[in-house]
Amino acid sequence: MNWLELSVHTSHEAIEAVSHILQESGANGTLIEDPEVLWRKWENRFGELIALRKEDYPEHGVVIKAYFPEKTDFESLLPRIQHRVQQLKQFGLDPDPAIVHTRMVDEESWADKWKAYYKPVRISDKLVIKPTWEEYEPVLLDEHIIELDPGMAFGTGTHPTTMLSLQLLEKYLFPNWRIIDVGCGSGILSIAAAKLGAKEVLALDLDPLAVEKSKENVCLNQVDQVVSVKQGNLLQGVTHTADCVVANILAEIIVQFTYDLPRVLVPGGIFISSGIIKEKEELVRKSIEQVGLQVLEVKYQEDWVAIAAKKW
Repeated sequence: MNWLELSVHTSHEAIEAVSHILQESGANGTLIEDPEVLWRKWENRFGELIALRKEDYPEHGVVIKAYFPEKTDFESLLPRIQHRVQQLKQFGLDPDPAIVHTRMVDEESWADKWKAYYKPVRISDKLVIKPTWEEYEPVLLDEHIIELDPGMAFGTGTHPTTMLSLQLLEKYLFPNWRIIDVGCGSGILSIAAAKLGAKEVLALDLDPLAVEKSKENVCLNQVDQVVSVKQGNLLQGVTHTADCVVANILAEIIVQFTYDLPRVLVPGGIFISSGIIKEKEELVRKSIEQVGLQVLEVKYQEDWVAIAAKKW
């Protein structure tokens, strides 16, 4: 079987948004080529860098590649994606150069490319993400392994926004806590919460594809007795309370539901937000503080920000 490879040359700030557009358009997998990794000075031991070639990366910005079945009507798909990428400017994101290309690739070469890029990666002291096909033996007694298939539309979970979220979850989550994951995507944060000892996790996403993939990953990681995945729009309709709410989504979306946090969080509850570019940090911080929560910690990685706040 052949696949349509659709690549979008865009900016760093638009990575999450463009990836989401491709996922919603039916991509069976995505790959991000970011030249920043070629000269990055690693600040901590988390994450893994394998052999990289300069010629595989753009000189500026990033290239996000998505893969669609050969039978996809790319003549209608291409202009639709181009239009949606340009629309990101309405949300304060600059997607330029926003150049879109397509080509056909055979399934074997695509599969080989995924397997060449992704190996087990340590995200934090206790959390390791590994592709389903890789063997990995825990090196610590309290280590938790999250299995993901990078061939699915939501990637490997090693993007800075996800890593920041996971590190804050590990730090602030207590055993037997109840968690709500807003905009769960692949379900990785919900899975991590369950493995870290949460008693009950509600994973919510408006996108039916995300709901489907989250359910698959939850079952793959054998935490379906703890994690419940449902379709939902942010915290609308959520009637029960939680010890922690986590959201790894765009800043503009986070500020749309912060007013619900005092209603949903128990006293002493924690709100973890990520997916925030540095330019939007103050926007999110003010939105959190305006509803009475206290910011406990702000973490940074590259151009991304994650915030932990508490309801007293």
